[in-house]
Amino acid sequence: MGFEEMWSELLPVGRDPDGGGYRRFAWTPPELECRAWFLDQARRRGLDVEHDRNGNLFAWWRPDGAAGPAVLTGSHLDSVPGGGAFDGPLGVVSALAAVDLLRERGVRVRRPVGVAVFAEEEGARFGVACLGSRLLTGAIDPARARGLRDRDGRAFADVLAAHGLDPDAIGRDDDLLGRVGCFVELHVEQGRALDAPVGAASAIVPHGRWRFDFTGEGNHAGTTRLADRRDPMLPFARMVLAAREAAERHDAVATVGKVDVTPGGVNAIASSVAAWLDARGPSDDAVRRTVADVHDAARAAAASHGVAVRLAEESYTDTVGFDTALRDRIAAALGGVPVLPTGAGHDAGVLAARVPTAMLFVRNPTGVSHAPAEHAETADCLAGVEALAAVLADLTRG
Repeated sequence: MGFEEMWSELLPVGRDPDGGGYRRFAWTPPELECRAWFLDQARRRGLDVEHDRNGNLFAWWRPDGAAGPAVLTGSHLDSVPGGGAFDGPLGVVSALAAVDLLRERGVRVRRPVGVAVFAEEEGARFGVACLGSRLLTGAIDPARARGLRDRDGRAFADVLAAHGLDPDAIGRDDDLLGRVGCFVELHVEQGRALDAPVGAASAIVPHGRWRFDFTGEGNHAGTTRLADRRDPMLPFARMVLAAREAAERHDAVATVGKVDVTPGGVNAIASSVAAWLDARGPSDDAVRRTVADVHDAARAAAASHGVAVRLAEESYTDTVGFDTALRDRIAAALGGVPVLPTGAGHDAGVLAARVPTAMLFVRNPTGVSHAPAEHAETADCLAGVEALAAVLADLTRG
């Protein structure tokens, strides 16, 4: 089964028939269907399937004579709310297709090859991005992970248990990591900087997520005088504007894309507002200053309206520079492709703390990501498969 056939099978899963966006949250029916699809594809190819204790999936190709640390590739299958088709699945489908090419061409592989599907990469359900790879590498405390809850109040631990995993066993897995020599993730470009079908990543810029909780006093929208109100929506609104202002000051980007209002009634003054800030920038200092400025503005506005505000950092990743030797080897194997940084986080960025990692990008002509207009031309996708196959062939020579 080639790339295009596999792609057409995955395309309808979790897609909104009206808006065209995807909703494949971790361990919900659409994402579980994608997982089942991956496992079926792996078994059809005679690959050895492994479920790790953190909810990640692996399919291993171990030809006769292949030994030593594996070359791992792959990505994720979950999505953001209303996301695009390519973010994550392109890397998984391309990995399977690249293995097919190596086998069809009789490439002699001296090291095992693995295809990974990492769990909860987007953090859309439990709030922490790259949760599966963070647990695998020890980048998040297992106790904290067990206590994460989704919008319906379901704990991560309970969801794992419902799908046959032991919540008490999650965490850093040195044995599995010790079997991996390097990791190469192929991903759709999340921007419009790439002027060729395929490029390589130099680094991931600093990025993180912060939660602001504004607590006021719920009351009647029609009978409560303005002077008597403790409305948390007002400092929340100031916080949204402050994010844009602070980002402009510090040459960063800042986004408030998720908010929960309690109780959420049209005719009721809110009692509390939870809002999430995503901030990214060229340096740790730029990001930290942006968040500090937003916090200062939120506290000042909250105080003027009799509202309390609390800030909590949910996740943060400083600059990730991909392994230079691996990046240069990949670029050389591909004849000198463009090399560019990215403002998006990836499992490759998390794994970089434990194993050499690199990334390949496939051109996105729209420049849009995390939205239905995210796109890659079929010819560029096929070029990505060829590039990944060439990289795997080079890295598995020994």
